[in-house]
Amino acid sequence: MRTAETRPAASARTTTAAVDPARWPDVAQPPKASAGRTAITAAVLRRALERLPLRVRFADGSWLGRGGPVLEIHDAQAFHGRIGSRGTVGFGESYMAGEWDAPDLVAVLTVLAGNMDRLVPAPLQRLRALWAPRRPASQRNTPDGARNNISRHYDLSNDLFALFLDDTLTYSAALFRGFPATWDLLAAAQHRKIDRLLDLAGVEEGTRVLEIGTGWGELAIRAAARGARVTSITLSGEQRDLALRRIAAAGLGDRVSVELRDYREARGTYDAVVSVEMIEAVGAEFWPHYFRTLEARLAPGGRAAVQAITMPHERMLASRTTFTWIAKYVFPGGQLPSVEAVAETVRDHTGLRLARREALGAHYAETLRLWRERFTGRADEVDALGFDETFRRMWTFYLAYSEAGFRSGYLDVQQYLLTKENHAR
Repeated sequence: MRTAETRPAASARTTTAAVDPARWPDVAQPPKASAGRTAITAAVLRRALERLPLRVRFADGSWLGRGGPVLEIHDAQAFHGRIGSRGTVGFGESYMAGEWDAPDLVAVLTVLAGNMDRLVPAPLQRLRALWAPRRPASQRNTPDGARNNISRHYDLSNDLFALFLDDTLTYSAALFRGFPATWDLLAAAQHRKIDRLLDLAGVEEGTRVLEIGTGWGELAIRAAARGARVTSITLSGEQRDLALRRIAAAGLGDRVSVELRDYREARGTYDAVVSVEMIEAVGAEFWPHYFRTLEARLAPGGRAAVQAITMPHERMLASRTTFTWIAKYVFPGGQLPSVEAVAETVRDHTGLRLARREALGAHYAETLRLWRERFTGRADEVDALGFDETFRRMWTFYLAYSEAGFRSGYLDVQQYLLTKENHAR
């Protein structure tokens, strides 16, 4: 129930005037939603939010919710209009525009992620195809589409990623010994994660390794340091250039090659294949191609170690054609599989055996917290690289949104071991 707030009201404000309309057209100008649609959205949201462990404050001094972390809505008209017109895309754009905020953004988003099924009434969920924006055909992960999608995220700026990643430049879940984690332990935790994957894949002296998704080269460096011969492939030119420099600086250039190519263009036979959080960029229609590539590139008796972010199967099925805020602004073409989808694809499209799976979701939440704190603490340096305030709010929301997904259990991350039978034995 909405009542008067006894404390001083949050001041009404919007920051859309500060948003560059040329760079952020959909953020600078709220969509023109009908008064009726906005009113219906406000009523639906009010009904959902007043049942959650949140405290929602409006600029007029009113509030609703059952208590908990505070969500401050500065411009209710724009907030409801964006969500009514664009769903979760509008929710994220409203944050980018400064129309709402939260003293503890992760806490608010964790509550929302943990109650995802309750936010939209069941009748509206059944009509999702009518109101949810559809994934655009331009983001399909065809060979050309995948190059464009990858470039839009990973070719932003190596210097930007270096501002919030540790010295290993590893952009995936770390593996800690305990919680809470601290920044000084992150590099060791990334090495622990990499070493576990290399152990799963049986990488040792003389192993022929294919890495699908180079990143900035840390896994290739550690595999080569074991005496392996590594072929690493990537679609990011920025990442490849820096990875090659780091590999050369480590004195391992004779053991590692980094190729700018699509996973579907990989050739050769390898004892081990390692792929860390790359399947999220493949797209559901191409998951069979991805796993068949692993099988085709493995020698008989070979092992593949795959790290993959996953989401609940029912939510994956419900949202598989939906255009999300993350897909629009952060990971174009991105799509998370479920544990069930991975198992079914491996079973139905390959002869690989899924020999092992282990979940590490809590470790990703801590990894993201450290990245987010580092990023927000270096705002001036982000600005100096030419990224504006809207970008910083976007990136902060992305990191917090992701962290909340893992803290709520809505998201998880798995390490898989896949094996190829050796018929000669």
